[in-house]
Amino acid sequence: MKQRYRNLIFILGDQLSHSISSLEGADPGRDIILMCEVHEETTYVRHHRKKIVLILSAMRHFAQELRGKGFDVRYIELDDEANSGSFTNELKRAVKETKPERVIVTEPGEFRVSQAMSEWETSFNLPVEIRLDSRFLCSREEFANWAEGRRELRMEFFYRDMRRKTGLLMEGDKPVGGRWNFDAENRKPAKPDLFRPSHLHFPPDGVTRQVMTLIDGRFADHMGEAEGFAFAVTQPDAERAADGFIEHFLPNFGETQDAMLTSDPFLNHSLLSFYINLGLLDPLDICRRAERAFLEGEAPLNAVEGFIRQIIGWREYMRGIYWHFMPDYAARNFFDASRSLPSFFWDGKTKMNCLSTVIGETIQNAYAHHIQRLMITGNFALLAGLDPHAVHQWYLEVYADAFEWVELPNVIGMSQFADGGLLGSKPYAASGAYISRMSDYCETCHYDVRKKTEEGACPFNSLYWDFLDRNSEKLGGNRRLAQPYATWRRMKGEQHKAYKSAARAFLKKLDDAEPV
Repeated sequence: MKQRYRNLIFILGDQLSHSISSLEGADPGRDIILMCEVHEETTYVRHHRKKIVLILSAMRHFAQELRGKGFDVRYIELDDEANSGSFTNELKRAVKETKPERVIVTEPGEFRVSQAMSEWETSFNLPVEIRLDSRFLCSREEFANWAEGRRELRMEFFYRDMRRKTGLLMEGDKPVGGRWNFDAENRKPAKPDLFRPSHLHFPPDGVTRQVMTLIDGRFADHMGEAEGFAFAVTQPDAERAADGFIEHFLPNFGETQDAMLTSDPFLNHSLLSFYINLGLLDPLDICRRAERAFLEGEAPLNAVEGFIRQIIGWREYMRGIYWHFMPDYAARNFFDASRSLPSFFWDGKTKMNCLSTVIGETIQNAYAHHIQRLMITGNFALLAGLDPHAVHQWYLEVYADAFEWVELPNVIGMSQFADGGLLGSKPYAASGAYISRMSDYCETCHYDVRKKTEEGACPFNSLYWDFLDRNSEKLGGNRRLAQPYATWRRMKGEQHKAYKSAARAFLKKLDDAEPV
């Protein structure tokens, strides 16, 4: 007769926190924990190999920590012969074999998993308790209440409410420094700096090496390779990464957060989103530590405010948008864009140096910082009319910190404006001049950013004006685009024809799969 457990606690791969709600009240003597690596989750999109290594290795280390606390952990590895390949089937097998009185799980981050979870209680004829994810400051219900009755759902106002709720950078009911937002001070270009500190790298241990071998063998057709993997996979190492960021990079994070350099893919960015999204770091704790650096004079206000805004502002807001508007949100396509992704999104082989650099770094690192994602790959996809759902899938696949709840609204809403302005007040569209101003990519590019439409001109220049022209009926009334549309109207007819002709020629090359 097998032991009957009180609770079977199911922990998902992005819930690797010892304070996760599903573990509240857990008793090593009476409860069993289920964790499983399943084919369904590793292949619903073709995830970057380093992303899969990160998640599976972190899961295996977390299971070891739980066992160290005395828990009975039922851990199903990806290549286990009996592995059924899905969360639902593995849970079904575990329920049958361990006979718990109930199942406890923390709510998932993604809609498709939530749909599966909603059927578990009926399928297993067993109580299934789905607990709120307390790692987030704003619950789904709270966001719905905030959104109700608002004509516009702007992140800035949500962010201010989160500042008030947490007390971060507040003096009573007023923001420290008299302003909520110091973004205007955070748009300076960066210069190569031989003395800039290096981000911490974490050499893979035996557990991680086993996962790397498994992934390289099983997912050889996915982007990237496991070799060179250097992410933290435990909470102590993730904490070391957080300490390193706050000490060495936070002071200069603000000014250069929108900058891009060919020789430095990381600059002063935190590289902490992987660990926050997996549960290895507590987001509010990281914000409080950043705030303390400001209060102790170790980092300026513009840097600390910008960092905190990314976490309690954008991160929380994206999750709220995702759950408030799914599943319909994923299908939005305001511009009816349908062009396929060009092959260089997979191999980085293009004469456009900005795209070649960013995609090449993505292939190597499973990472690009936010402005590279928004204003290089995202901007190009928007201007070229790429299918936003294909773009969404690409981002979900290639970045190690990409989970659908945060990636989908960032791409569909912010990057591709496919929601028609529900999330953002204007499309993030820009010509080559912006890329030249904020990066050094143009200095060694095959194309000349100073040329507009003639032979050898930067493709972003003609694509930008063609994008505005072909979408003028949908965007012409956008008050934040009044100036560029006024500029377009002032141009002579010959200029219009030249821009549109150059854009058509470039887009035909894309459609014909010619090198660009």
